[in-house]
Amino acid sequence: MPLLSSHADKTPLPSKHRLRLLVVDENPTALSVIGRRLSHMGHDVVPADSGFAGISILAAQRFDLILIDMGMTALGGVETLRKMQASGMMRGAAVLMITGRSDPSAIVEALEAGADDQIVKPFDFDVLDARIRHSVARARRLAELTQHNAALDARIARRAVELGEARSQLAALAADRTHVVESMAALHAQLEMLNAARAS
Repeated sequence: MPLLSSHADKTPLPSKHRLRLLVVDENPTALSVIGRRLSHMGHDVVPADSGFAGISILAAQRFDLILIDMGMTALGGVETLRKMQASGMMRGAAVLMITGRSDPSAIVEALEAGADDQIVKPFDFDVLDARIRHSVARARRLAELTQHNAALDARIARRAVELGEARSQLAALAADRTHVVESMAALHAQLEMLNAARAS
């Protein structure tokens, strides 16, 4: 089944930035074609001929996006993704699953496994490029929001500590004020007793 349409020879716009991609596919022909075409479109592509190889490469390098073929047999695409997620080595990389059929259940399986998007063979490489860039942009926005939320949570935690300390200080000041008022009342009572004694 062909991987690309007649529109695949278009060159990318120079303004598009390069992305680091890990392509995982057991089919050597598909792996070569995808790698060559995506490289021609301005991406840095690292091929992996199995899920195990992909996991090993992921341990040593960082990627913007990982393309995984769902039809692999030695280690299936979904299982490969799950092992990558469990390894903790994805470091924010987006995931795009390549499916060999437009079966809704396969699409649902890919997305439920944690894929950001999927594309069905045969595909147009311009469409693939657009999906790659969209997935990476969305993953980066999510990472920024996560980082922003973490910083906000840290600020809230600091403010909570500061508020607790301020409350403790106010409680101490209130106790001091009560002590001063009580002391002044006692002195006032003593003065009244002295004045009464002098008057008598």
